[in-house]
Amino acid sequence: MVNNFRFNISIEKSAQLTGRSLAGFKRDFQKTFSLPPRQWLLSKRLDTAKFLIEHKHQKPSSIYLDLGFESLSHFSHAFKKKFGLAPGDFIHS
Repeated sequence: MVNNFRFNISIEKSAQLTGRSLAGFKRDFQKTFSLPPRQWLLSKRLDTAKFLIEHKHQKPSSIYLDLGFESLSHFSHAFKKKFGLAPGDFIHS
């Protein structure tokens, strides 16, 4: 998942690809990363988005699909929830 967080692969598929049961995958993942897989994945994507917006000056509308989000609306809502600003507002801060 660390190398493929940008791809929209389900947690179930990730478990299957590792040859583990879903429950075992989730349990071991949380032990390793201190977060459940879905939370870790969302956090990793959002942190990457913040970096791309802040340091690479990329527009939210041009990066959300590449980071595995299915809609700009979902991306914007999750970004604002984590960082306190909408991605578009973050550009100007």
